[in-house]
Amino acid sequence: MLLVTDLQGRLRALDWVDSEVRMQRLLQLHYGQHGLVLTSGAAPKSIHGCLDAYWSGDLSALNAVPVKTGGTSFQQSVWAFLRTIPAGHTRSYQEQARAIGRGSAVRAVAGANGANPVGIVIPCHRVIGSGGSLTGYAGGIERKRWLLRHEGGNF
Repeated sequence: MLLVTDLQGRLRALDWVDSEVRMQRLLQLHYGQHGLVLTSGAAPKSIHGCLDAYWSGDLSALNAVPVKTGGTSFQQSVWAFLRTIPAGHTRSYQEQARAIGRGSAVRAVAGANGANPVGIVIPCHRVIGSGGSLTGYAGGIERKRWLLRHEGGNF
């Protein structure tokens, strides 16, 4: 995985290695050309530890990761809701839209989920189609299925 943190150790972006182009595009979208200075280095130990714990089965470990995102206030409300969905559970895009008080904005909610710069930690993979179908995950449907199974879902 690739990740970007700020000087305060907050996670700004997290994505799969094969999604680096997408990650760069989202960083540009959310922070502009001069918003973040990217350098190479090890992940902060606190974030690395939380990710390791998650992959090892401690599904609540990601709750401790400090996150700071760019984005519009609407996007931030969509992403904040995602962090309230418990591991092993899912919500539909419609349920998500209703939960943030924007019941008629299902497509906009789906678009905001797709612009989520912090995959896994802001768990957009937990949102599914209203009929229970696995849809709309930038990392691919098979990864989404794997993540949901890892979290105890039956997909």
